[in-house]
Amino acid sequence: MRANLTVPEVKRFRRLGRLCAQAMEATMRAVRPGQSEHRIAAKLSNETGKRGIQAIVNLVATDERIFSFRHPLPTDKKLERYAMLVLCGRRWGLVCSLTRLIHFGRLPSDLKEKAKAVAKVDAAFIANTQPGQRLGDIFKRGMEVYAEADYPDEWQYHHQGGLAGYEPREIVATSYSEEVVSVGQVYAWNPSITGTKSEDTILVTEHGYEILTAMNDWPTIQVHIDGQTLLRPAILERN
Repeated sequence: MRANLTVPEVKRFRRLGRLCAQAMEATMRAVRPGQSEHRIAAKLSNETGKRGIQAIVNLVATDERIFSFRHPLPTDKKLERYAMLVLCGRRWGLVCSLTRLIHFGRLPSDLKEKAKAVAKVDAAFIANTQPGQRLGDIFKRGMEVYAEADYPDEWQYHHQGGLAGYEPREIVATSYSEEVVSVGQVYAWNPSITGTKSEDTILVTEHGYEILTAMNDWPTIQVHIDGQTLLRPAILERN
């Protein structure tokens, strides 16, 4: 009942998605080398808080820590080149989730390839999140795309996301999930490949998916999969 949203709840979720995206983008634009993970997390907390949002999950990792931890608590470590920020923001009881990454200097080719691969997995999850689809089948399609991208085991190191609502995930998807997608539900998929991750919150509508946490000025990766073309967030590169 928490996940099958009413019309007023959908309106609130849309606004929550926009506010979380604004908070994340404002934080990412302010990130600089030399800042500690704690300082970056404090900035994200401030940007969410002044928008009336509680950051119930506020995760930051920089540089080598991104390759070691997929759900990283911030530390005193200072940013050198690469940062990952993860936010689950709550308002009106609802919870919206998203992840963004930023790299200072030229992005290494291996990292760029991983980013493309994880974007493809994320796109497969989203493209198949359609009314009437069984959650377990969507999960299996994501596993197939991991394998097609030559990363068949990466899904085992962190959950892949699932049905959202009044918790970050009301249901974490597995290949055995029997729940069926319906209009008015919200999903947050979060596939990861060591050193990269892709996550947004989407609304299921009668006409397809709607990305609630999209950022107009954020770089994207165009993915063609399962008869659809999707834009997924790329790693922001700065000098």
